[in-house]
Amino acid sequence: IDVKTAFLNGDLEEEIYMNQPKGFIEPGMENKVCKLVKSLYSLKQVPKRWHDKFDQVVSSYGFQFNNSDKCVYVKQFDDNSCVILCFYVDDILIFGSSLHVINDVKSFLSSNFEMKDLGLVDVILGIKLIKNHDGIVLTQSHYIEKLFKKFNYFDVKPISTPFDSSIKLKKNIGESVSPLKYSQIIGSLLHLSNFSRPDIAYVVVMQNWNFDSYETKSTSGYVFTLAGGAIAWKSAK
Repeated sequence: IDVKTAFLNGDLEEEIYMNQPKGFIEPGMENKVCKLVKSLYSLKQVPKRWHDKFDQVVSSYGFQFNNSDKCVYVKQFDDNSCVILCFYVDDILIFGSSLHVINDVKSFLSSNFEMKDLGLVDVILGIKLIKNHDGIVLTQSHYIEKLFKKFNYFDVKPISTPFDSSIKLKKNIGESVSPLKYSQIIGSLLHLSNFSRPDIAYVVVMQNWNFDSYETKSTSGYVFTLAGGAIAWKSAK
């Protein structure tokens, strides 16, 4: 479900004024300003006000937010049926134990907000949802294919680990790459590992101070203070 002009639903708690919009200035009132009575896009507090409004509305219907994620709401009905709302800015996912309770919740939300029912979810936040007999599969295969095309990686094959464990890293070796392209690739992979592919995360642990195995030297240091001031210090390999 998509909430239309979601941020305009929030109730302002602050007293805010704005310049008169062009084309709506009354003759003789050019030096006047408008006082806002509702939320308006571009105000810094608008996202919070919209979330507060949504929380107030669904709480009045018996929903309770999840302690681990306040954008997830759950309601248990008298017949033991259950509905879960996943709320992200102006998008709402509805999961329910029966179509009947889902429709009841949709009707309630529609009576409070102007919304558009997008039907069964296909893709949300870049994640594709596939429903089967065993449950729901989350996949970002389409996102991975998009990354291949963007960064020109076409002739690639699946591997068991995201990095060759036999390679020993050393400073300033290999070909230089564009800092922009490098940061884009890293950011894209971080998004992928955080959402649906934690298996590609490369875990690193420093077992000792000798970080650079080629130099086999660690960096250590000390600082002595007296009355809050440094009187002696040193840092060396």
